[in-house]
Amino acid sequence: MSDARAPMGVVLAGGLGRRMGGGKAIVLVRGRALLNHPLAALLAVLPDVAVVAKRDVELPGLDPRVAVWMEPPVPRHPLAGIVQSLRLAGGRPVFVAAGDLALLDRATVRRILAVDRGDADAVVPRVAGRLQPLCALYAPGALGRLAGFDPTVRLTDAVQGLRVRELAETDATPYFNVNTPDDLLQATAMLDRRDGFPI
Repeated sequence: MSDARAPMGVVLAGGLGRRMGGGKAIVLVRGRALLNHPLAALLAVLPDVAVVAKRDVELPGLDPRVAVWMEPPVPRHPLAGIVQSLRLAGGRPVFVAAGDLALLDRATVRRILAVDRGDADAVVPRVAGRLQPLCALYAPGALGRLAGFDPTVRLTDAVQGLRVRELAETDATPYFNVNTPDDLLQATAMLDRRDGFPI
């Protein structure tokens, strides 16, 4: 049985992928559905992992260890998935990863988890001056601060309203997100260069 205080991993399936031409979660990146890339990184480190998705998002075949949680149909905002994750995690911290992080690896997940959170609501990496709230650890206490969020507010602005412990990162590669066909080509090339290294 998993430790009730141990973090669990959640991958946010995201939206409909209009910039990708639809079906973003199922787009293949080197023969594997895009969503399954960050899932593999979380499964390599955490015993309990879920996908959070809206009902109209098509999901690929998933590892049988992965739970599927539905989020409300509105609003369409990344915070909706984060809030739903915290609601369904049973009081456990949640490591949230966007479903388009094709290059997320287990070492990055472990670095974030290793940060002493103290009384902070979240551990959020900062890369090249930018916070990465879609690859971050959220404490159960963040739920009260994020629930009822204003859907017109940018995610980074909302997260800055939390007590955040930042992790300074120098390599932006694990945080590269795939939004367009050009991003897909770039991610594939980056994975090709990384060949031979474990997830």
